[in-house]
Amino acid sequence: MSIKKISKEQPKIFEFNSKNLEISKKIIENYPKGKQQSAVMALLYLAQRQNDNWIPLAAIKYVGKFLNIPYIKVYEIATFYSMYNLAPVGKYFLQVCTTTPCMIRGAYDLVEICKNKISKNQGELSKDGICSWTEVECLGACVNAPMTQINDDYYEDLDKEKFEKIIDQILNNKKPKPGSYRGRKNSEPENGRKTLTEFKNA
Repeated sequence: MSIKKISKEQPKIFEFNSKNLEISKKIIENYPKGKQQSAVMALLYLAQRQNDNWIPLAAIKYVGKFLNIPYIKVYEIATFYSMYNLAPVGKYFLQVCTTTPCMIRGAYDLVEICKNKISKNQGELSKDGICSWTEVECLGACVNAPMTQINDDYYEDLDKEKFEKIIDQILNNKKPKPGSYRGRKNSEPENGRKTLTEFKNA
């Protein structure tokens, strides 16, 4: 289960920089008149990307004022969805899927590695502050279980040994190669394709 933690240290002010201000205006234009409040999730994500991958309370208030939405409603959205981080997560943020397909393929072995190598508790920064981890619900790569998401990339078909190597790279501030760690392409069968192996002209 994912644990949503709110940072005790909060900046007093947040506002979009000039680039994100323009992006936010274009996002809002995608919605019909009177329905611009529907842009709230996109703007929260934009605020998160601007603020080193986490959303301070000042940003939640800013987005609320920007879209004329009560603060509490924006807060409810930010605290409900696991995609929003309300505390610093470090340069590398690991989300370990522990839903049933990943669980039966060894997801909790990955969790134990995170506890041993990053931090004992999820949502806590590593000692050097470079990364943190959390458990999440299904990330939609069940066929390639167990898997984890690190920032925007998926790391699939993992085992304890391969995952430890990934963590070691991160702790040395090196970005691991994303994708399948069994050499699969997309979600093809583990033993290779058996059908549609040749392309024929219609």
